[in-house]
Amino acid sequence: MDHQHTISKEVAISGVGLHTNEKVSLNIKPALANQGICFRRVDIKGLPLIPAHISYVLDLTRSLRRTSIGINDVEVHTIEHLMASFAALKIDNVLVEIDGIEVPGLDGSAAPFIEILKSAGLVEQPDIRRVYQIKEPVWVEDGEASLMALPGKELKVSYLLNYDHPQLQSQYVTYVVENSTFGKEIAPSRTFCLEEEAEKLTQLGLGKGADYNNTLVVSKTGVINNTFRLDDEPARHKVLDLIGDLYLMGCTLEANIIGIKSGHPLNIRLLRRIEEQSKRFSQAGIHTGTLEDFNLPLEVEDIKQILPHREPFLFVDRVIELEEGKRSVGIKKLTLHDYFFKGHFPGRPVMPGVIIVEALAQVSGILMLSQKEHRGKLAFFMGIDRVRFRKPVLPGDELRLEVEIGRLRTKTGEMHTRALVEGKVVAEATLLFALVER
Repeated sequence: MDHQHTISKEVAISGVGLHTNEKVSLNIKPALANQGICFRRVDIKGLPLIPAHISYVLDLTRSLRRTSIGINDVEVHTIEHLMASFAALKIDNVLVEIDGIEVPGLDGSAAPFIEILKSAGLVEQPDIRRVYQIKEPVWVEDGEASLMALPGKELKVSYLLNYDHPQLQSQYVTYVVENSTFGKEIAPSRTFCLEEEAEKLTQLGLGKGADYNNTLVVSKTGVINNTFRLDDEPARHKVLDLIGDLYLMGCTLEANIIGIKSGHPLNIRLLRRIEEQSKRFSQAGIHTGTLEDFNLPLEVEDIKQILPHREPFLFVDRVIELEEGKRSVGIKKLTLHDYFFKGHFPGRPVMPGVIIVEALAQVSGILMLSQKEHRGKLAFFMGIDRVRFRKPVLPGDELRLEVEIGRLRTKTGEMHTRALVEGKVVAEATLLFALVER
């Protein structure tokens, strides 16, 4: 497990914005662990701070051909090359002070940012890096362009660029994103546009700071007043932009990314889908912090600090016994006001069996994750075996939820469970869970 990093000393860099042509200076400073990457507009009263996170990305219809972040009327534009450099060097925490609205374009690539950040040196921090591993395929598309993220154990990016243009046909590149590969193969690639696009972009007020040195203008016969630095430089630059945009997740991604003719709009759409998946899996799992902070019995407010479940889907009122790594007992008192009685045989209310099983699962979650090696993990249902419902459970009953560990390994758990009313078994089941990193 990698540790977080910041830079060892402050560094400065200046230039003009590719789109605004405004002169701007950056001071990149070390930051504390878990602060993340933040931009501060030092030219605005109050020194407003903007986290570099997908939550603050501007609508791309307001920020064409670039990625920008903002809060209220405070904005920072064209951050993708700098963000890609942070991602490649595994820099998690820095404060970027900027005295203008747009990050300097420099030579149109990420190479100058890599150079200045390397000169600062890196400092390892005690906290572990935040990582999100794609759980299931996610994709977005727009016409012939598409972008997808598949499960993987590292960040691998494959990209196909294929314009209806003699100079930009069928460029395919694929990279595992790491420091050495990025610095040599991706960082030097510069932004580009087609010759026929240049005038239209100017009319839109874009590219005011662009010239033939920092932007490759591609005609049907070649690059105007310049040459490609690298084979397939345009495709490599698309990968550079994509890496920078993905780092707005606020953590390291482990995924196999495949892009076809995609750009910033699809990058951001994909990232929003990934964020939705992350939230869904996080909210669906059972996790806990430090059980030493609690004393038995655990009441509802204690349980809420351990489980993500909330009313009306929290089915444990108290935990009265907890023997770490062995067994646990929870209590659920049933009243006619419990919502499921209103629709489950209203004339003769009976507690649904699946809800009894869910209550047993919640007590199981507390027990499994009470072990130190499993704290902070998530537990997901893998299977339910040998389920038996012995007696109906009615309003007024007190459900005793008993759970014992059968087998508990690094990645899986088997729990033997039973529910009782007045000492008699009303339901029992063997529950199987997958344990994954949160």
